[in-house]
Amino acid sequence: MANLKIKLVKSLNGRLEKHIATAHSLGLRKIGNVSIQPNNTQTQGKIAKIGYLLEVTEVE
Repeated sequence: MANLKIKLVKSLNGRLEKHIATAHSLGLRKIGNVSIQPNNTQTQGKIAKIGYLLEVTEVE
């Protein structure tokens, strides 16, 4: 199974609390933070929720 490299590219300031909590659950707290997550339905759901804040690439 492939992994996803997720990078926070926009600020969390002024965002909904649920969106901030979702970013924190992915391990993203500051702009530029990068997290490697498994490509599964749980991770895809989180990305769908806050995708406007993220840059996602697939890694092996």
